[in-house]
Amino acid sequence: MKKSLFTGVATALATPFSQNGINYKEFENFIDMQINSGINALVVCGTTGEASTLTNEEKTELIKCAISVCNKRVPIIVGTGSNNTSQAIDNSILAEKLGADGLLVVTPYYNKTTQDGLIEHYKAISESTSLPIILYNVPSRTGMNILPETCFELSKIDNIIGIKEASGNISQVSKISSLCGDDFSIYSGNDDQIVPILSVKGKGVISVLSNINPELVLNITNAFFDGDLKKSCYYQLEALPIIEALFKETNPIPVKQALNLLGFNFGEPRLPLIKCSENLKNELIKLISRNI
Repeated sequence: MKKSLFTGVATALATPFSQNGINYKEFENFIDMQINSGINALVVCGTTGEASTLTNEEKTELIKCAISVCNKRVPIIVGTGSNNTSQAIDNSILAEKLGADGLLVVTPYYNKTTQDGLIEHYKAISESTSLPIILYNVPSRTGMNILPETCFELSKIDNIIGIKEASGNISQVSKISSLCGDDFSIYSGNDDQIVPILSVKGKGVISVLSNINPELVLNITNAFFDGDLKKSCYYQLEALPIIEALFKETNPIPVKQALNLLGFNFGEPRLPLIKCSENLKNELIKLISRNI
């Protein structure tokens, strides 16, 4: 049996920036807040963390910081994907060397390989590390979709233990669950689809919303696993207004604005992303004031 990296909620951590680079002190405090809230795992250097605009040195220091502050309290999962297989391998080797608990590896983007190419890409990465790997399927960003049959083939590799599914296609997620069985962990990559994915044997969510409201996301998963589907659905629907706001502009633009409004010091996204529009900022202020 393959062991899950986590069950429940992993926060896809935003990265706090200052004029001088990364605000590591704020990052340390934020990790403590997340763990103290009861979060089940943390993802570093993912999409929400703006990994694509971090230097190699910044990525290394960010991973070191997260692992040190966490001190094994929850799993640290590091985003190591690239459209260059050799770069993804180097990233994965480094994450393992630094002490990561697992890897989140997005499909190669822009190159647009075939399904057979996806298998070879992930196979090469899996052979470079002993860490458990979660595939990351987000076609809206990458132009690539991991088909259920491809996911099934990849699930046969010992250290490929699950997938973060952000295709938005529940039928596809259901087929992955049917093909791969209970030995393969499926995590929602969309905060508005937590309950639907849990209902087809998902293990949890890798969440953007939990940056600003970990308790609400934990309420969704905890109620579901406690067998209270009605309560889980209630929290899922209660969360929809803020989820919609967090994705009206490209993630992580809105979530960084929301964090700043909550009193954290996360700065602005790096170009080519820009700061939140005034209209969306005002909407976030109203939602946060209602504690949603």
